[in-house]
Amino acid sequence: MATLYLSRLALDSGRRDAQHDLADCQSLHRRILSAFPGAPSIQHAREHYGMLYRVEQGRDAMIVLVQSREMPDWSRLPAGYLAQPVAVKRIDHYYELLQPGMELRFRLRANPTRRISDRDTTQGERWRGKRVELRREEDQLAWLRRKGGEEGFTLVAVRTRPDVDDTRIAPQSTIHGTRRDTGRLTFGSTLFEGRLMIADIARFRQALAVGLGSGKSYGFGLLSVAPCTTLSGVGVNRAASA
Repeated sequence: MATLYLSRLALDSGRRDAQHDLADCQSLHRRILSAFPGAPSIQHAREHYGMLYRVEQGRDAMIVLVQSREMPDWSRLPAGYLAQPVAVKRIDHYYELLQPGMELRFRLRANPTRRISDRDTTQGERWRGKRVELRREEDQLAWLRRKGGEEGFTLVAVRTRPDVDDTRIAPQSTIHGTRRDTGRLTFGSTLFEGRLMIADIARFRQALAVGLGSGKSYGFGLLSVAPCTTLSGVGVNRAASA
């Protein structure tokens, strides 16, 4: 498995530049990529470095978890931008210990969507062929089950209710940003937390490395996992913001 690093950044949310980045997903995307100089193509820099990130509310600061295939140079961030020293660790060797049948706790911020068929005459013409946000909880959970089937894991059922998956769904604030070429960006945001079981280890490791779903440049898709005995969601991929 390729080398993977996980960085924990605590932003000083009292700074104007940090506030701007937290309010604009495109700006935060550019800020994180500034720690990875030398990509052969700016357009595909995120894919080149395998960069995924997620913003979480910590006890004393806003936390940004950043996963990457290369060691970032966080000294390139503006002086005072961070409220605490950066914590960076390698995580790929933990992933190598995972095996089929293991149950893990997980956390995932995702942008669940579906594409409307070009032939769907029940929808207005301007929506045909477009991706639309899934807003109903049952649709979001169905999306995650389908992704799990594709990416080598299943959602674990609650013992007292075998028909119900042990997964919490927390609607999050809409993510906004601005791009010069396309204008305003808007993404629906959903936080999934629960338990999963590894079914196909090769596909699961790939999902951990490359992320799930769309919007990976804007804080979606980073799948964090931990042993089920770790109640805070801390483990193989540190999900807690503490």
